[in-house]
Amino acid sequence: MLERDDLFGAGSDYLEDLYEQWRADPSSVSPEWAAEFAALAGEHPARPRQTHREMLARMAIHPGGVSAEIAPTSFDIEYPSRALYLIQGYRFHGHLHADLDPLHLQPPRPSPELELGYYGLGPDDLDIEFPVGDLAGGGRRRLGEILDILRKTYCGHIGPEFMHITDSVRRHWLQQRLEGVCCTPNYAAPQQLRIYRNILHAEEFEKFLHTRYTGQKRFSLEGGESLIAMLDTLIQKAGKEGVKELILGMAHRGRLNVLANILGKSLSDIFAEFEGEQLEEEARGQGDVKYHLGFSSDIETPGGALHVSLAFNPSHLEIITPVVLGGVRARQCRRRDKNKTQVLPVLIHGDAAFAGQGVVAESLNLSKLGGFRVGGTVHIVVNNQIGFTVNPFDARSSLYATDIAKMVQAPILHVNGDDPEACCLATEIAFEYRNQFHEDIVLDLICYRRRGHNEADAPEVTQPLMYRKIATHPTVASLYRDQLIAQGVLTQEESDSIIRQYRECMDEVRRNRRKAPSPVNTLQGRWAAFSATRPVEPETGVHAEILAELCARVHTLPPGFTLHPRVQKIFEQRWAMMRGEQPVDWGCAETMAYATLVNEGGWVRLSGQDSGRGTFFHRHAVVYDQRTGRKFMPLRQVENGEMSHFLVVDSLLSELAVMAYEYGYSVAEPRALVIWEAQYGDFANNAQVVIDQFIASGESKWSRMSGLVLWLPHGYEGQGAEHSSARMERYLQLCAEDNMQVVYPTTPAQLFHLLRRQLRINIRKPLILLGPKSMLRQKRSFSPLSAFVEGRFEPVLDEADPAIAPHATRRLILCSGKVYYDLLAERERQQRHDVAIVRIERLYPFPEEALKRVTARFAATQEVVWLQEEPLNQGAWFYIAPHIQRCLHENQYLARLGRKPAAAPAAGSLKRHKRQQQWLVERAFADRPVPRE
Repeated sequence: MLERDDLFGAGSDYLEDLYEQWRADPSSVSPEWAAEFAALAGEHPARPRQTHREMLARMAIHPGGVSAEIAPTSFDIEYPSRALYLIQGYRFHGHLHADLDPLHLQPPRPSPELELGYYGLGPDDLDIEFPVGDLAGGGRRRLGEILDILRKTYCGHIGPEFMHITDSVRRHWLQQRLEGVCCTPNYAAPQQLRIYRNILHAEEFEKFLHTRYTGQKRFSLEGGESLIAMLDTLIQKAGKEGVKELILGMAHRGRLNVLANILGKSLSDIFAEFEGEQLEEEARGQGDVKYHLGFSSDIETPGGALHVSLAFNPSHLEIITPVVLGGVRARQCRRRDKNKTQVLPVLIHGDAAFAGQGVVAESLNLSKLGGFRVGGTVHIVVNNQIGFTVNPFDARSSLYATDIAKMVQAPILHVNGDDPEACCLATEIAFEYRNQFHEDIVLDLICYRRRGHNEADAPEVTQPLMYRKIATHPTVASLYRDQLIAQGVLTQEESDSIIRQYRECMDEVRRNRRKAPSPVNTLQGRWAAFSATRPVEPETGVHAEILAELCARVHTLPPGFTLHPRVQKIFEQRWAMMRGEQPVDWGCAETMAYATLVNEGGWVRLSGQDSGRGTFFHRHAVVYDQRTGRKFMPLRQVENGEMSHFLVVDSLLSELAVMAYEYGYSVAEPRALVIWEAQYGDFANNAQVVIDQFIASGESKWSRMSGLVLWLPHGYEGQGAEHSSARMERYLQLCAEDNMQVVYPTTPAQLFHLLRRQLRINIRKPLILLGPKSMLRQKRSFSPLSAFVEGRFEPVLDEADPAIAPHATRRLILCSGKVYYDLLAERERQQRHDVAIVRIERLYPFPEEALKRVTARFAATQEVVWLQEEPLNQGAWFYIAPHIQRCLHENQYLARLGRKPAAAPAAGSLKRHKRQQQWLVERAFADRPVPRE
């Protein structure tokens, strides 16, 4: 018997051709087809040549395969089943014939699966009743009625695409919801008028800006005004269903319109931004263009006030996607929203960016992962069918811009942007689906861009046919106005009155606008306890008794839990370390930093590839039972209080989306210590846009602070170009305006105090932590227990050997990080006492006062050398030289020592690396002077 899929995919022409081929030469077809055709011929050996319709009737397609002869007019089990396949054909392919494009730029794609003849049906069958399965309540219906339901549901102004979903429950829910209303809106007059006002205000806002601020960039929403009605519908429905916060992310297209007509940002402030008026004495940082700015407000809904936040966004169109998701997850955690129903993420994309930018796929991949899931996102693609000047066929290889969402089996509702009611209905369905299944769903708002990429552009140069159509195409508001007038919902006079009132309002606001945008206090709510400019250094030491107690608790396992022997040994050693019986290593110091913070009511989140165990087998924040595979997180045992929380997440193999996600988390929840860890430091290269546009500049542009820690393993051990350098020079180049911290600690105690300081201090600055690799097992770096009880993080570590007398020192070496221990070993090998070694642990903000105290102590030493492992065109040299110069005395001069300038950070050969490293440390102690800068 033939498989169902073989037959379902075969069209009428194909079957007839195959049948005729068999009649001419039975051996020319497959044995399966030959057997079926022979069975038919055997039943009626004298039958004359069959017609197209007769052959199809006899070869009826149904779940059991090819059946025996079926009379076209009989009502046995085979003939009626054709309607079921017709229904399935529309569910699969109906969107290809939907009326989606307002401009009708392309004809519908040929879809034989939507033709009656494909299933052996025709006009003669339209009045015959067929079983409909689960369509529209089941039972039997006339074929003509079935077609009417299918065409309205799948080929109207909404084109549903969901049959790629393998979960039958989700698929059936969508079928019933869509087919139950035939994708046809049925709004009462008050709701229709609300939709019209939204559309009209969106249009008039753009017209006003276009005439009052001619030529200024605003990235108009014209052609896609239905977006405003969709967002209003979504907010009202979400509030009614108990959503407390809605977090919105979008690029610049239509952003000003959303700010004005959805979030209620002051028109006076918007107009002041167009005027370019800013009181310099009130300005802090560099600021940003008006169409990148965020805003938040409380919007009244049937369920009460709903807090809506629009995230600040740079020009990198889609990078806001994971940032918003991270912010949503933080808010859900704060609210203890385990069902993910109180905070709703909504992401607005452009068609070219959604299809073209890799961060979209990375972010979609986060949607079902335990450490990142937010209970589903409503995606809206503002599909204006063009990307700057690029046509869709040059912008993607897929049929739709939204096809990438199929990777997570998200349903997609394509909708015609010229039908605001269809857009709102699709939005309601999208929200219901998200709340029902806590999965992503995509709304593809197919519209157009009435003007160019920006208002100074001339799009007709590259798209002459499209813009010829747009020039004569009526606006969304005018089309909907005519519809409502025809329905008796609205009169022309009422429409004119709405327009007049809105225009007068904008004119009045512009005449009386403020001199500058209203100042915004960003230190409110959960930020109220923090300062933007006045840090107060916290105490970070912890009593030995507390350390010992917490160590015991975070290394205690459930009864019967079997650790791997190597991990068991590490745990036992940590117990001894916290009893003061042996020096404390890096893994123990880090664990105790987290344990003390969480025990004090803190909130710690660590994510990265292999972060649970640790890339270098040092952390073991997650352990596994060797008999059962059960996972256990020992640090959860010290959680203490409502905000106390510890989570470590082994992330997917992504840097860009995950780092952006953690940045969003850190901005949304300043009371959490949020850490993103790279396997190796330069893996952060893949997320450079996050570093440049958010971490380094977010506070300067938007007054948005973040305490995110980037943990970047760094150090030269002969592992090649991609496993040596964290590219510290890139971060140092970005340092200004006290925007972040760059540190390279050399002892476990320094790491302990640094992590505790990062959470306990009253200010939030990103921390670029150049973490240890080989130092993890460098016993000389380990710290005594007393260093955890007393002291704090020191930005400069002075010469530690009392045998080095400042008056007898002929060279003062300044360095940072792991190379210190290489220098120390060489000094001991040579038994030198005339060279001092000082560590600069914090590279930015540069600790000038602390270093001045050191250079003053070594005032008699003329030669001061900055030494680094990195090539001299990389590393800290270019940044650090002027800072060191300011710390020197008149008789001192600065020299530098490092690898020769190179295009790659490190040698690929271990032998070559060792040779270079040996030269470096030997040259540091050579008698001849080191070259000056």
